[in-house]
Amino acid sequence: MNEFVTGLQNGLHGMTWLEAIAVLFAVLSVIFQKKNNILVYPTGIISTGIYTYLLSREHFKLYADATLNAYYLVMSVYGWLYWARQGPAKPEVKISRSSSRELATAIFIALAGWAVFYVLLINFSDSNVPVMDAFISATACGGMWLLAKRKVENWILLNISNFVAVPLLFYKHLYLTALLTIFLFIIAIFGYFSWRKAVLQQETSHS
Repeated sequence: MNEFVTGLQNGLHGMTWLEAIAVLFAVLSVIFQKKNNILVYPTGIISTGIYTYLLSREHFKLYADATLNAYYLVMSVYGWLYWARQGPAKPEVKISRSSSRELATAIFIALAGWAVFYVLLINFSDSNVPVMDAFISATACGGMWLLAKRKVENWILLNISNFVAVPLLFYKHLYLTALLTIFLFIIAIFGYFSWRKAVLQQETSHS
C-alpha cells in the first residue's frame, strides 16, 4: 500500500502539463462516448494526438503505445466524418448492433493485430511483456473500429482491453494511467448498457 501511495505521489509530481491535458481530454472523450455525443471525436483527437507525441519521445520509448494512439487518432477522424453524415442521401448513423460480418471483422482485427504487435514488440523493442502489451493494443483496435461504426459491441472489446491493461499498468508502476483506465472501465460498463438501451428502444419503436 505504501508503494502504491508513493508511486501515485511520484506520478502526480512528474506529470507534465501536456500529460494533464491528455488525461483531461481522454476523460471527456469517454464521457461523450457514453452519451453518444459526436464530441467524443474532437476530444479524443486532442488526447490521442498528445499521447502519440509524448509516448514516441526518446524519454518514454513506448513506441507500440504511440502507434496505437496514432491509430486512435486516424480512427477518430474517420469516426467523426462517419457520425456526421446526415441528410436524405446520407441519413444520420444511429447506434446499432454489430452484424455477424462486422463482429467477425472486429475479432479479426483484434487477433491479427495481436499477432502483428507481438512480432513487432519481440523483434523491434525490449518489451518484457509483449503478449499482454500486444493483446491490449489489438483488442482496443477492434473496439475502435466498432466505435467508428457506432456499434454497441465496441464497449465489450474496449473493456476487455482496459481489464487486461490495469494490472499491467500497475506492474509498470504507471499508477495514474492505471487509475484513469479503471475510470474508463467503469464508464464503459455504463456506456454499454446505455447504448444497449437505446438500441432496444429503436427496435421497439420499429416493431
